[in-house]
Amino acid sequence: MIKNEDYKGVVQALGTDGEGIIYCEGAAVFVPFCLVGEEIKFRVLKVKGKIAYGKLLEVIKPSPERVKPRCPVFGKCGGCDLQHASYAAQLDFKRGSVKNSLYKIGGITAEVSPAVGCAEEYGYRNKISIPIGEDGAGLYARHSHRIVPADDCPIQKDWAKKVIAALNGYIKVCGDKKYLRHLVVRGIDGKFIFALVAKKQVNAQPLIESLAKDFKEFTFLININDSETNAIFGKEWRTLRGNGYFKAEEYGITYTAGANTFLQVNDDVRAKLYNRVLREAGENSVAIDLYSGGGMLTAMLAKKCKKAYGIEIVEQASRCADELKNENGLQGKMFNICGKAEDEIEKVISATDGENRVIVCDPPRKGMERSVVYAIKNSGAEKVVLISCSPATLARDLGLLTGTLEERDGELVKSGGDGVYGIESITPYDMFPQTKHVETLVVLNKI
Repeated sequence: MIKNEDYKGVVQALGTDGEGIIYCEGAAVFVPFCLVGEEIKFRVLKVKGKIAYGKLLEVIKPSPERVKPRCPVFGKCGGCDLQHASYAAQLDFKRGSVKNSLYKIGGITAEVSPAVGCAEEYGYRNKISIPIGEDGAGLYARHSHRIVPADDCPIQKDWAKKVIAALNGYIKVCGDKKYLRHLVVRGIDGKFIFALVAKKQVNAQPLIESLAKDFKEFTFLININDSETNAIFGKEWRTLRGNGYFKAEEYGITYTAGANTFLQVNDDVRAKLYNRVLREAGENSVAIDLYSGGGMLTAMLAKKCKKAYGIEIVEQASRCADELKNENGLQGKMFNICGKAEDEIEKVISATDGENRVIVCDPPRKGMERSVVYAIKNSGAEKVVLISCSPATLARDLGLLTGTLEERDGELVKSGGDGVYGIESITPYDMFPQTKHVETLVVLNKI
């Protein structure tokens, strides 16, 4: 296989990022934006041993599942991976992605349920982060910080187009536009939080006035971030309009949302996912919520169960959880602990000894620390509910809990050993339609 040469081939499978895999001249070639069964023409961009990476030039024989992408910059913007696939094909891919990762990495052969879809294939996101350059706003290119000009984003709510138009108008008249970095927007029940990120204080009044033409109820903040990191927000905040936050209510829980509050971007699928978690938590049980963030799920569990403990390392998030507890009258039922999950979990397990316990765990993409997995394994909890945004790290953690993996000399190896927990169900949730990403919920019962 020769770099910069053109080839033809038939797509045999899809990779974990949704790219097509073609076996050609002794190499496995990964080519984005094609589907299984398609005959394509592609150009080889990189060769590394028996692995190559290519660029799609032509679809010679398209799949019946191929559809026309709705976004004019699809393939240039790095936000979406699967707009060329029907929604049914996307859901099948995500189910397969979870199933393959669990088997290949964790040695897990349990059945994976069909993926739970989103009510809206497009227009589902309640939050957008718009990068800003001196020539205007847009979206980041694939694997790059280069800005692709765009006047809309189809996976965002319909208000995004108005925001981008107002922002581009502001950039044209802003004398300090070279200091602008991002505009972050979240919509909550018809209310909006705008956060303009800049390297120094700038005059944002023209942008506020422009936004006021289309948005009636909003708060506006400036965040100062002059660091050279990829983090969007810095530590300094200034509120220019409104209170800097909004009160909202979901699932019977009143909460305060600000520009930096973590909420899942898909309201529909978040509700489906959280409702499933609540179904698994009995009224007479004690819930232990690991990596609990701002405490929304902990509060929901506290409201239903005898009591709930939330463990979260980020101090600001833990403070938000305490505010949530007080705001909803959950004193004595909701207990928020600020610290590392690996440092705090055994204390909570010991304090709840003899109780009917359910452990809920929603870790970051890197998965759980090994010590947390072992603490759960030895906890005696009757039920464990895992939520994961990474099939790969889920496979590792789940393998250790169920006994298909074991640790030998610091390495994980596949094993036929007995596990402490058995798998009741594995269900993918499509939190991010049109992208390769998938959330997975696993319910485990003590054997």
